[in-house]
Amino acid sequence: MKSDVVKKGMQAAPARSLFNALGFTKEEMDKPLVGIVSSYNEIVPGHMNIDKIVEAVKLGVAEAGGMPVVFPAIAVCDGIAMGHIGMKYSLVTRDLIADSTEAMALAHQFDALVMVPNCDKNVPGLLMAAARVNVPTVFVSGGPMLAGHIGGRKRSLSSMFEAVGSYAAGTMTEDEVTEYEQKVCPTCGSCSGMYTANSMNCLTEAIGMGLRGNGTIPAVYSDRLRLAKHAGMAVMEMYRKNIRPRDIITKQSIINALTVDMALGCSTNTMLHLPAIAHEIGFDFDIKDANAISDRTPNLCHLAPAGPTYIEDLNEAGGVYAVMKELADAGLLDTSCMTVTGKTIGENIADAQNLNPEVIRPLSNPYMKTGGLAVLSGNLAPDGSVVKRSAVVPEMMVHDGPARVFDCEEDAISAITGGKIVPGDVVVIRYEGPKGGPGMREMLNPTSAIAGMGLGSSVALITDGRFSGASRGASIGHVSPEAAVGGPIALVHEGDRIHIDIPNCIIRLEVSDEELAKRRAAWTPREPKVTTGYLKRYQYLVTSGNRGAVLEVPGEKRETQR
Repeated sequence: MKSDVVKKGMQAAPARSLFNALGFTKEEMDKPLVGIVSSYNEIVPGHMNIDKIVEAVKLGVAEAGGMPVVFPAIAVCDGIAMGHIGMKYSLVTRDLIADSTEAMALAHQFDALVMVPNCDKNVPGLLMAAARVNVPTVFVSGGPMLAGHIGGRKRSLSSMFEAVGSYAAGTMTEDEVTEYEQKVCPTCGSCSGMYTANSMNCLTEAIGMGLRGNGTIPAVYSDRLRLAKHAGMAVMEMYRKNIRPRDIITKQSIINALTVDMALGCSTNTMLHLPAIAHEIGFDFDIKDANAISDRTPNLCHLAPAGPTYIEDLNEAGGVYAVMKELADAGLLDTSCMTVTGKTIGENIADAQNLNPEVIRPLSNPYMKTGGLAVLSGNLAPDGSVVKRSAVVPEMMVHDGPARVFDCEEDAISAITGGKIVPGDVVVIRYEGPKGGPGMREMLNPTSAIAGMGLGSSVALITDGRFSGASRGASIGHVSPEAAVGGPIALVHEGDRIHIDIPNCIIRLEVSDEELAKRRAAWTPREPKVTTGYLKRYQYLVTSGNRGAVLEVPGEKRETQR
């Protein structure tokens, strides 16, 4: 056992004395030491039930012959952090979570791990840690929230943000907004649409690191507790068979995950997190390669905010496995990839069934013939930008309009809600990238304001920041290189024409190369927005969005696989 170094022999006597102080018995010390990484806290609705999930995992581990030991991981609620300095601290926690989990796992020599994340950055952060530590590991999330109900229709957090825009436009009363406040988030769990948290939890199934139902079983269902117990049992089976994360997280399984991503219509944030996870195993993930996968993968699901269905509906329709079965039957998945069940993807999904062909469209009748995400390139984004194509209305698939330029999110929101943005405009929000923010804030407030003001079918938004999974419309993010490092987005002037062609994956600033060269010669870097603390260190180390906003020491060289 890996943990023998802290449990066996005379040299481990001091460590054993400390285990005695914890109340460990000799019998417990003779068992594999299984770390359970708990993301429980009392500020994130998706994490308030994780204490119960953790207790169920502990039972499963103990029943299967392991010694469960809990330690924590932090979590930020993106909805609460949205629209102020707090959002600068959202994406950056992904690396804190990965680093702190690595530190705890290796400092205490755990034999295996069960990761219990739920919202947004916890899932990718813990996947990154799992790849680094590389001991047998299983994921089980806290589960999704049930949708709210207002006026006989299902609603979710994105409806809430758009209600604020509608109020600003005078189309919704304060009492109506209050009703939304009371009803759109009715239970604990990760917010109920195909937002970032649920996207990443679903992709944990696709990549092979979570059991069936991990991404879709609602937080309030008792099935979630049974799943947690089975996760505890599964990690002990993995331990006995010596199946490790790097046997599961491979180039092929990441491509599988991206394929499932395209079919589900996941959050654009997956295009930050999958490259970061790939980075941990030495896979040099070029986001532009995603277009080839998108071209061959139809979009089968239109979950909120793209459509009227929710994660609970996907669960009832057969879940992620049913989507994977549709894809595998068409030869679009590598079914030989290993998973935490000790079986291959193909074996896992053999009996999966699509129980609702409207929630999960068959390949013969997709919502779109191409995947839910697209990477746009051109002189405005030489290294790429990302759009959730499945959440764009048809009339905005091709758009040409004047740039309305803002150097921060707050100024853009003031202009939108103040009626200064008109149909046809292209809102440009820059200096919000990984370095420029710093922290690459989500732009849910401006996209929701655009939708709430009735401009969703006539106004585009472009940023070197990113979007919440709850954003919809012609919202193009991750523009790389970002403004803070002199990317072309820093050179855009008010009124410049911008051409967007999503079907052909083009984003172009209609300015001559000669004029751009003049502007570049005149451009000077901006003073850092943050000069102290963690964000200063993050700003120094972080790469652009097209590389997953990973942290790298300058001059660092890594082995890569393509």
